[in-house]
Amino acid sequence: MQAIYEPRGRAREYAELAFSAYSGCSHGCGYCFNPEALHKDPADYLNSLPREGILEKLERDLAQMQERHDLREVLMSFSTDPYQPIEKELRLTRKSINLFMIYGRRFTILTKGGLRSTRDFDLMRIYRGNCRYGTTLVFTDWCQEKIWEPCAAHTEERIQALVHAHQLGIPTWVSLEPVFDPYQSLALLEATLGFVDEYRLGMLNHMESPGRIDYREYLGIAVRLLEEHKKKYLIKRDLRLAAGVE
Repeated sequence: MQAIYEPRGRAREYAELAFSAYSGCSHGCGYCFNPEALHKDPADYLNSLPREGILEKLERDLAQMQERHDLREVLMSFSTDPYQPIEKELRLTRKSINLFMIYGRRFTILTKGGLRSTRDFDLMRIYRGNCRYGTTLVFTDWCQEKIWEPCAAHTEERIQALVHAHQLGIPTWVSLEPVFDPYQSLALLEATLGFVDEYRLGMLNHMESPGRIDYREYLGIAVRLLEEHKKKYLIKRDLRLAAGVE
């Protein structure tokens, strides 16, 4: 396939297939590993651009998946954000969602775009049996958020988008990764239990932790909360290893 691909390494724990309409990301998150993984200068990576001929390539891939009865879910996206500011003008994510609907293929969103992403909830509401909406939550501390996620939507805005999706019956999920401060991550987990269906638990990779983190304690508390509230969850392998539970 030309547009849809099979992730490798840690990313494959999140999704069997992925798709990106853009190259680069203007959110400028300080912990982002994509510039290194894609062998790009961080400054160049901030200059987000549409991928050439991406909708035509995506349509061919979706037609192929339909012919093969490939029911695997496609994540949008690992290497960029489907709802960064450029989407407001180009609407490639919206056009991609339309193609997924036409070909009856499953997809899930992962974004820090906040309320910018809600304009596509009209489509996702119709298609809610075959799509999910997710966001990344890292900080409750506004000062840390502005340092590490300078151009992404505010945490509160991302939470508002989750609430809105839940109210429309769109399945929701949260990626609690990276973990800079386990107390902030746990606070975000507790604050969203009423309107989030599934959680993905990870840790801080690709850089030094700003302080000592007891991942065993963190994971124990998180799992207890999730099981008490009967939530689905996935623990990434790195976190299981760091917590000594594998």
